[in-house]
Amino acid sequence: MLLHALLAAAMLIATASCSRAPEWRVCEGAVWHTSYRIVYAAPVSLDDSITAMFGTIERSLSPFNPLSLISRINRGETCRTDTLIDRVFEISRHVNRESHGRFDPTVSPLVDLWGFGTDRSARQRAEADTAGSFAVAQWQIDSALAIVGIGDCRISNSEITRKHPATSFNFSAVTKGYACDLIGEMLRRNGAANYMVEIGGEIALSGRNPDRATWRIQVDTPDPSSPMSHNSLKVITLTDCGIATSGNYRNFHDTSRYGRIGHTIDPVTGRPATTDILSATVIAPTAALADAWATACMASTADSAIAIISRQPRVECLLVTAADTTMRIIATPQFPDK
Repeated sequence: MLLHALLAAAMLIATASCSRAPEWRVCEGAVWHTSYRIVYAAPVSLDDSITAMFGTIERSLSPFNPLSLISRINRGETCRTDTLIDRVFEISRHVNRESHGRFDPTVSPLVDLWGFGTDRSARQRAEADTAGSFAVAQWQIDSALAIVGIGDCRISNSEITRKHPATSFNFSAVTKGYACDLIGEMLRRNGAANYMVEIGGEIALSGRNPDRATWRIQVDTPDPSSPMSHNSLKVITLTDCGIATSGNYRNFHDTSRYGRIGHTIDPVTGRPATTDILSATVIAPTAALADAWATACMASTADSAIAIISRQPRVECLLVTAADTTMRIIATPQFPDK
């Protein structure tokens, strides 16, 4: 009889726990040298699961963690992939093809050449350039281009084939968006259908906000004179999608020989992208896709970016361009007005 009573009590407690009403919760902090903020409604805290997801992504995709799977692939220690690498590779190949090569996660050798990567010497010379001492020769560009090209790489049966033994992968331009998607999927599996996952400006949205309304997201005004400012360009309402913004105005070098060069490298020419675009904000079915397309836009001219995005199903973009000192806003037809 006592056992019966204990079992009944345990079942009542379990039932009460399962039927607990969702509460709005906020999980925020820093990861991958940027901040994150996750707002979600769930019966119990899922913060530990969010932290675990960051760890899973880090162990797979971080090119800065020497123990990650992608780092081991880059060093030639293995050719075996996992489901995370398979997915970002697929997204990257798709956007690379559709953008005519303007998005390419094998571009790291060129990023290093222009002083935006892990080559400390090149970075220091670019940052301290006052008399034209920073220069990148065409033969250096050609040598780097010979090992760049995700279109010449393949994954089959969870084994990756590189264009060249020295080809390396850095999926950072899609990883934050993908992380937003993965955390969103985890929240949904645990009964949290209403959420906003934001990591370093990349966002995944689902359901409604705490006011039971569509999520409201601010698009920043690009300000080259104050790169870290967050002045509002416009506020848009949307949900059940991903949104990402990319820009060159926060990471650049002022050089004597080349003038101001931004960190977006054109994988086609091997040089810093020459574009009239200051920032690109992209809305897509997933944050990973939005993240990749925002980067691709920044390696294009505004007219080219609008034309390419207009051909993509359920993808919209808003571009801020600069002509002399005048800023102009260009958007695809279905980008939200507000």
